Amino acid sequence: MSAGIELDNVVCDFGRFRAVDHVNVHIQPGEFFSFLGPSGCGKTTILRMVSGFIEPTAGVIRIGGTDVRGQRPNQRPTALIFQNLALFPLMPIWENISFGLEVRGVGKAERRKKAEELLALVDLPGAADKMVSQLSGGQKQRVAIARALAVEPQVMLLDEPLSALDLKLRQHMRAELRAIQKRTGVTFIYITHDQGEALAMSDRVGVMSQGRLQQVSNPRDIYNNPVNGFVASFVGENNILTGEVQTSHEGFSTLATPHGTFRARMADGVGGKGVKLYVRPEHTKLAATAGAENSVAVTVKEVAFEGNFISVISDSDTGMAFTSELRNDGSVTVPEVGSKHFVTFDAARAAILPDANVTGG
Repeated sequence: MSAGIELDNVVCDFGRFRAVDHVNVHIQPGEFFSFLGPSGCGKTTILRMVSGFIEPTAGVIRIGGTDVRGQRPNQRPTALIFQNLALFPLMPIWENISFGLEVRGVGKAERRKKAEELLALVDLPGAADKMVSQLSGGQKQRVAIARALAVEPQVMLLDEPLSALDLKLRQHMRAELRAIQKRTGVTFIYITHDQGEALAMSDRVGVMSQGRLQQVSNPRDIYNNPVNGFVASFVGENNILTGEVQTSHEGFSTLATPHGTFRARMADGVGGKGVKLYVRPEHTKLAATAGAENSVAVTVKEVAFEGNFISVISDSDTGMAFTSELRNDGSVTVPEVGSKHFVTFDAARAAILPDANVTGG
């Protein structure tokens, strides 16, 4: 079974500091939902409020439609996996997994059977009698998940559980976590500052900044259609041009900057001076001649090989540094340092956006 989660105008204050500022979101039963944001943005505080370790200052949290105010953590249908995993080193794996069942008075034979079923679920068959010290980092991660699943939670809460793993293992565990979530159907709420994790695993992502929810959408929409400058900058890389809006027509505007005049999609309610245009490095091109619009003369300053792509950093005559990404598939000629080119981009691939949401809600 799984349960939905509703955060209805939730606020959390620590003295005069507001950690969570009027957050509203409805997480569907069986959904893999990630809260993404930098350290101190309030995402872990949300997790602790859902789990019952912290009470909201204001607002309501509902799990499966039930208001959980006043319910202790052990009274809620949730299981929390901490960053440090907190496995018991002196217990064999099967006892680690079934510890919650022992607390509930379940007999040894039934506990052992359940532990072995869960070990099979997380692809660790035959590990029941091993000790924690005999497992790799990824295996320990799976044991922590199995232990959380043993008490049959309706909601699984994961607080940056992959942060201590190396890059290759993190990437592998992303796929493992997603597969486990799909097999169990349990609602997952995942906390991370890693955009790659959030985009790769989640059905939907909530991007947070300074206690406020900036955008909630599916990963593709978060990346391709950020609602403001914070989301655009935090999720992925961008070239940012600042200027003054000149004209607007059918959802596109022209922006006059010290580096030239550019056209891009414009969000509602943006205008005036100090407005920012965002274009991702992979959406720029290096051309031998100037384009009809959105074109800047540049000199290549650095070429960095990144594996699946090549990063090209170039400077304009007006002092603007541009980053372009070229696919390492043999289809493009890698420019030489010092060569002259034009950075160009399609207006439909660029966006003029407001800054971060500074009001709650």
